[in-house]
Amino acid sequence: MVDDELSRLARAHRVATRYTDWLGREAEVSPDTLRAVLTSLGADVSTPAAVRAEVERLAEAERARLLPDVVSYRAGGVRADRRRRPSGEPALRPDTIRVPMRGGDVEAVVELADGRTMNAPSPEPVYVRGDDHWLLALPEETPLGWHRLRVRQGAAEQSAPLLVAPARLAPVPRTWGLTAQLYSVRSRASWGTGDLRDLADLAAWSGGDLGAGFVLVNPLHAAEPTPPVGPSPYSPMSRRFGSPLYLRVEDVPEYATLPPEERERVDLLAAPLRGRADSMDVLDRDAVWTAKRHALELLYRWSGGSAGHPAYAAFREREGAALSAFATWCALTEEQGPDWRTWPAELQDADGPAVALAAKRLAERVDFHAWLQWLLDEQLTAAQRAARDAGMPLGIVHDLAVGVAHGSADAWIYRAMFAPGMSVGAPPDEFNQRGQDWGQPPWHPGRLAEAAYLPYRGMLESALRHGGGLRLDHAMQVSRLWWVPDGGSPAEGTYVRYDRDVLLACLTWEAARSGGVVVGEDLGTVEAEVRDGLAERGVLGTSLLWFERDGQDHPKPPQKWRELSLATVGTHDMPPIAGFLHGDHIELRDRLGLFTRPPAEELADHHRRLGDWLELLSAEGLLNTPPATILAALKRGQDDHDAEVTAALHAFLLRTPAQLIGISLADAVGERRTQNQPGTVDEYPNWRIPLGGPDGRSVPLDDLYTDPRVRAALAPVADPTRH
Repeated sequence: MVDDELSRLARAHRVATRYTDWLGREAEVSPDTLRAVLTSLGADVSTPAAVRAEVERLAEAERARLLPDVVSYRAGGVRADRRRRPSGEPALRPDTIRVPMRGGDVEAVVELADGRTMNAPSPEPVYVRGDDHWLLALPEETPLGWHRLRVRQGAAEQSAPLLVAPARLAPVPRTWGLTAQLYSVRSRASWGTGDLRDLADLAAWSGGDLGAGFVLVNPLHAAEPTPPVGPSPYSPMSRRFGSPLYLRVEDVPEYATLPPEERERVDLLAAPLRGRADSMDVLDRDAVWTAKRHALELLYRWSGGSAGHPAYAAFREREGAALSAFATWCALTEEQGPDWRTWPAELQDADGPAVALAAKRLAERVDFHAWLQWLLDEQLTAAQRAARDAGMPLGIVHDLAVGVAHGSADAWIYRAMFAPGMSVGAPPDEFNQRGQDWGQPPWHPGRLAEAAYLPYRGMLESALRHGGGLRLDHAMQVSRLWWVPDGGSPAEGTYVRYDRDVLLACLTWEAARSGGVVVGEDLGTVEAEVRDGLAERGVLGTSLLWFERDGQDHPKPPQKWRELSLATVGTHDMPPIAGFLHGDHIELRDRLGLFTRPPAEELADHHRRLGDWLELLSAEGLLNTPPATILAALKRGQDDHDAEVTAALHAFLLRTPAQLIGISLADAVGERRTQNQPGTVDEYPNWRIPLGGPDGRSVPLDDLYTDPRVRAALAPVADPTRH
């Protein structure tokens, strides 16, 4: 039982004391969990007296506050003020800034980024019992972007960073595209894993030949600079910088100028890895990166490092201190190991004098890792250019992971901005009934705000620079995250809230600057106001076919789907269509002990739901074979109708009003194996499955272009005039 004072303190820190679970039941958070989370946030909860003191301290700070740490403002936005006037009627008004009434009229000045100042119009008073405040609007001509707001009320004066964001992102052109785990999409020219040239070729083919409008890829975030390389693209070392694993060595300009004997050395490194393109063995990132790193070091030495590269110098200047810190982490990792928490104490402080000395001593290695990031910047730019040249309106859409690993570069560089002793995860739900612990430290909401969200902003800007859009894995990262105390089970966590308005303002501002689309993965337990907030700003949600069911648990007909969404059949955390049809995920999860009810019940429920979908596809006129016949064949393990159902599902997606239609490349080739089984680490080869067909053979990128199965699967969405 949570006592009142602890509950008050938790609410003051926006820590949930209760939440609604996946079955719709009210769940209470344990006092131990609350104390652990509050301690991580910097509160003293050691005694009841300490808790009371913390409550009073926060109340006093709130009484003195005129402005939050960061002020966000939606330019031109119109919304209904949720607080009612004395008349009881809500008033429509431009988006405004609330300033409490504390002793006198309010005067406000906007200090623009270009040095000019603008006086804000006189604010409007709003009288609400117990919470009277002023509503402050900005001048209509206030430009979008980052400025500073200065407010004076009586003798009190405060200022805060001000972000003026667009009210809504530009409409998205309705189009379809492929979704792919890039590392699994190998050509016979790549070095054992898919790379950025493969991405450019995939985009050029699907855009130019089939009329696709985008390619959505897994996060290309930085991994460990030395083996072993973590397999999960969703547990990276940095979300701002990329993984050199995806470089095409032969596209580095220096490769063309190598002497014959040096080029032969590079080719000998590549030869055994290229031979794996036709193998179905699990992907070996360690072997790939070991060979690529040797080749890239050879090219770096041949290039003379940073000398003679004006574009590289400009890149380093643009990326500034963040790149230098990341490259220093990479160089130190080569000496000290991949987890900075095991380094000598003096090296654990990224801003300390010992690290500065080490950076000088390791200057060449620091420069090498910065150079790799420049190569990535160049090749990512080339991939997007290839996509747009093929006629894609969007091009490459990048994926943004929820967080980074505990021992990562980002956690080292921004150590003070992460909450200690916590991991991000998910509570138990239908998809994973034991909950999930993703092993990633969460941002500390207060400290991130005090830093004006600079690390977050830099990460968004970098991701959007290299493509036509961004997908937010677990869209709740802009509103609240499930914090799991170290040593506890995922079920023993709670939700911690962030400033959703500011995070969304950062997101929409960066997207508007780049002209990119934003998609939020709003699956699972998502608050209605989060979906509404995304939609109000023109951010698309995610509609996953297998989960699109109505209040009576029936599949939703296509006309009932959301327009502002990316519609797909499945996700990387589920088996592809063929595997799902055959219930492969039931067998796998049973074998791994992930169920909390008998597998026979799970299988029966799966067949019931699958039967419902087959009936709807038939009612839509998308199946030639009776649903009962298909279901009976599936129960017998026959795959006679897999291709027919796959094409029908893709045609169904096209009948929805969804702005974007995503077709999994794994579905197109008939793959049955899932890329990732949530709730596992080593029990399943997560993120290491090469692209393969239903016959158990590898499908290299080179063979996609003429594969009849691929053509049939994509026929419902492809533009026939492009064939």
